[in-house]
Amino acid sequence: MNQLICGVDEAGRGPLAGAVYAAAVILNPNSPIVGLADSKEITEKKRDALAIEIKQHALAWAIASSSVEEIDAINILQASLLAMKRAIESMQQQFSQVLQAKTILVQVDGNKCPKIDLPCEAIVKGDSKVQAISAASILAKTARDAELYALDNLYPIYGFAKHKGYPTAAHMSLLQQHGVSPVHRRSYAPVRKLLLSQQ
Repeated sequence: MNQLICGVDEAGRGPLAGAVYAAAVILNPNSPIVGLADSKEITEKKRDALAIEIKQHALAWAIASSSVEEIDAINILQASLLAMKRAIESMQQQFSQVLQAKTILVQVDGNKCPKIDLPCEAIVKGDSKVQAISAASILAKTARDAELYALDNLYPIYGFAKHKGYPTAAHMSLLQQHGVSPVHRRSYAPVRKLLLSQQ
């Protein structure tokens, strides 16, 4: 059987800050990974451990992102699809020898497919139905979390390490207190509203 399933998922559509991440993963049927699940359903510690395992055992994988500027320019849906396209293309380049002569079916979590030159199907709640998509959701989430920890060092006043950029009460309160940082998404309603009120 030459067909391989490439699972794709994104992380970070809801937060008010930071890039949106996507990952593409083709699992190795001969090296099954135990415990794969939707990244939101497992603890951070378990996700970090699984991410290492996925990178070690998958046939092919890649992680990509779309920046805050891109999110603001083209909207979060298009930026998510762009990050997915980048992850798939990066995986194809890095693992071209492994993937030679194989047909690849891309399965994406959600209801929209990125514009790619491979057959693609969108699967709603795919991260809990398809193992390769679960693996992609774990890589995307751990990469995004790592970025938010880095942003926390750059902008400690916003508490990014705690809320990961999501619009929690604490985050909103800090935003009002300190204003909008360069890594906040200006096109998002709460941030836009704050910018308008400060003009």
